[in-house]
Amino acid sequence: MSTQVRRRTQDSGRAPAPPPKSGGMRRLYWGALSGQWRGGLVLLACSVLEGLPAFFSGRLVEMAVNSGFAAGRPGLGITWLAVFGLASFTGAFGSRLVWRQLGKVVEPLRDALVTAVVRGVLHDPAPPRNGPDASGVARITQHVEVVRDATGGLLVQARAMVVTTAAAIAGLVTIAGSLVLPVAVPVVLALVGFAALLPSLARRQRALTLSDERTSAAIGSIVGGVRDVVACGAEPVAARKVDQAVTEQAAAAVRVARSGALRTLIVSLGGFAPLVLALALAPSMVARGELTAGAALGALVYLATSMQPALRGLASTASIVVLRLLVALRRISETTEVPEPRPAAGDPEGSGLTVRGLSFRWGAAPEPVVRDLDLELPPGEHLAVVGPSGIGKSTLAGLLTGLLDPQHGRVLLGGIPVGELTDRPRHVVLVPQQAYVFAGTLRDNLALFCAGATDEHLTTAVEAVGAGALLERLGGLDGELGHGAEGLSAGEAQLIALARAYAAPAGIAVLDEATSALDPAAEVRAERAFATRGGTLVVIAHRLSSAIRAHRVLLLDGQETLLGSHRELVATAPHYAEMMRAWLPSTPGVTLSTNPLDDRPVTGIR
Repeated sequence: MSTQVRRRTQDSGRAPAPPPKSGGMRRLYWGALSGQWRGGLVLLACSVLEGLPAFFSGRLVEMAVNSGFAAGRPGLGITWLAVFGLASFTGAFGSRLVWRQLGKVVEPLRDALVTAVVRGVLHDPAPPRNGPDASGVARITQHVEVVRDATGGLLVQARAMVVTTAAAIAGLVTIAGSLVLPVAVPVVLALVGFAALLPSLARRQRALTLSDERTSAAIGSIVGGVRDVVACGAEPVAARKVDQAVTEQAAAAVRVARSGALRTLIVSLGGFAPLVLALALAPSMVARGELTAGAALGALVYLATSMQPALRGLASTASIVVLRLLVALRRISETTEVPEPRPAAGDPEGSGLTVRGLSFRWGAAPEPVVRDLDLELPPGEHLAVVGPSGIGKSTLAGLLTGLLDPQHGRVLLGGIPVGELTDRPRHVVLVPQQAYVFAGTLRDNLALFCAGATDEHLTTAVEAVGAGALLERLGGLDGELGHGAEGLSAGEAQLIALARAYAAPAGIAVLDEATSALDPAAEVRAERAFATRGGTLVVIAHRLSSAIRAHRVLLLDGQETLLGSHRELVATAPHYAEMMRAWLPSTPGVTLSTNPLDDRPVTGIR
């Protein structure tokens, strides 16, 4: 008789842990930049050339006035101004070199960050269900590009501004040291006010970044499930969800703009006040003999053409570029923390799969989709999992193969937690509904889990699952496959994924609706191939005929979880028998009392 799987009456699940808040933001960033030290040295050398005009500008103007025009020697004055022009050409040449070296620094940085994001997505303990990770895509397409662009901006603009400001201050000290203290006071006050504003700017910029992610996730989930939205008549609900996300994003953008306006006011005061003070103080200082006319004019040149634009640009860069950089880096680092590698657990003793008290739910509020499940799958078992769409069958497949970590309970293979197996593909293989086929030869795709396999072994796998005609059409194992299964039908891609799993050495194969694009006859052939391959087979059923062919059936319906043979469930589970009755009219040649696997009579409901 059928066995009712034990379930707790109380919710025993817990929400998947959120992505860890990594304190390694600096480590992530500087680690990605550390390999580019040669490019950094070249940029430093270019900065010296770029800073020459700022350092010599005021000094050359002073010499042109004092020893040239004021002394009645206009030719000498023009000569010093010509030297100033030559220095400007030198600075322009340094800037050109900076642009030529920039790509050697920022492009490897982008590659390193994309690698970190992808690694974090792949190690997510609770990945998005039934579709791509829209927020992960946002991190790659938006946040990584923000970091790349901001780093490039800092290396070009902020670096040049720092160099220009430092050179201008050094030059000002050499010709008008008495003006340094008065003009420094408003600059310091502006910088203090700007620093006090930075935390608020950072919070608002972070809120805008998170709202961007939420908008991407909301739109991505709706676009990905647009057929379900239309089928359920949920267009108004979907529209409200997107409208709410977009409204929140717009409000966050307005708050950032308001902070930007205040920032502009503070920076303007810090930039123009020194120039006004210099203009006010210089005449009296010249009259007292503390400054020459040339030194006063040179000081104004330093302030007006070098320091003031550089200060304004530096503050603008810090408030926009640096804030965006820090916020994007923080968001990336929060979601790229890879868990510490689990200690090697050794090889399992045997190939039996044991499930004890297994519980899992998506998020903090929903009911567990798998709750306190106990299951024994001895070697050679053929289990079919059936139930309504969305009931948790694919979640169970992820738990059985170690792709998801259970919140309670354990999944053991030969006494070892399946998630701790050191070489998991050698023991467990999963074939999802969306077949993964990458660009390369057919041989490369088939040998993904069995490197070094002979052509004979791969060809046997292809023939076993019924892909012989496809092998011939592609021109043999050396046939080239396009990116994303280009040129293949969905069924052909699934046949390649099935052949890959068949060729793998894993003793446990889990087919998660892996034959959904095949016709019933092709599905029968593929499942029979795995059933006679040896090892344990778990089939997440796309058609109920998979349940009839299995040794045992696990029924998930949200109310109770039943385990038994097809005959037992037909006789004792009305819901299962009802599903079978509804399915049989669309399946010619199969009746409730006939087992298509061995034609033995089935004891069941008629």
